[in-house]
Amino acid sequence: MKHPLPALALLLPLAAAPLSESTAARGLKDALRLATERAVASTSRAGGFLDDPAIRIGLPGALSSVATALRGIGMGAQVDELELAMNRAAEKAAREATPVFADAISQMSFADAGGILRGGDTAATEYFEKTTSEPLRARFAPIVGRAMEGAGVGRLYEQLIGRYTSAVPFARAPSLDLDAYVTEQTLAGLFRVVGEEEKKIRSNPAARATDLLKQVFGR
Repeated sequence: MKHPLPALALLLPLAAAPLSESTAARGLKDALRLATERAVASTSRAGGFLDDPAIRIGLPGALSSVATALRGIGMGAQVDELELAMNRAAEKAAREATPVFADAISQMSFADAGGILRGGDTAATEYFEKTTSEPLRARFAPIVGRAMEGAGVGRLYEQLIGRYTSAVPFARAPSLDLDAYVTEQTLAGLFRVVGEEEKKIRSNPAARATDLLKQVFGR
C-alpha cells in the first residue's frame, strides 16, 4: 500500500532532492517536539501568562463591568490580586503539558504527518488541539483548582462580589466557575504559543535548532 505522506516536492524548491517519507516524518516530529517544548517552557515560567498580553488571563467578559466598578471604588488592588492568582495557576498547570504532547507525537501516523506537512502554518497546532485538548484539560483542572484554593481565590472572589453588590444598587453578579474558566484559558493560551512556535520553525531559519530540521524545512 502506498503511504499517504507525499513527496516533499510540493513543499521544497524543485532543485532540492526529495526526502524520504521517514526522513520527512522524523523532521516533522522533531519540529513538533521543539515547538511544544518551547511553548511549555515559555508559558510555565513565572510571568509566562501574566506578562504576555496575548495570553494574559483577565476577568472574563461577564465580569468586566464588575471589575470596572470595583476599580472605581478603590478595590483595584484586589482585582489585580485575583487576576495574578489566576495567571499563576495557569503557569503551574502548563508545566504538565509536555508528556501529553510527547504521547501525541509518538502516536502520529504517516497519514497524520502528511496532513500536517500539506497544511497551513499552524496545521500541527490544530492537530494538537484535536488530539490533546481532553487529556490536557484533565491534567490542568486539578492543578488549577489546587492553585486557586491555595491562593484563596474563592474567598477573595466572594469578598469582591459582596463589595460590588453592596456598592452598586440592584447589581447582580453573574455566576461563574472560575476554576473551569482558568483551565480553558490555560489551554487556549498554550495552544496559541504552540502555534507561534510552529510558525517560527516553518518560516525562520534561526528557529531550526537541529540539522534534521534544517534539512526538512530549510530547502
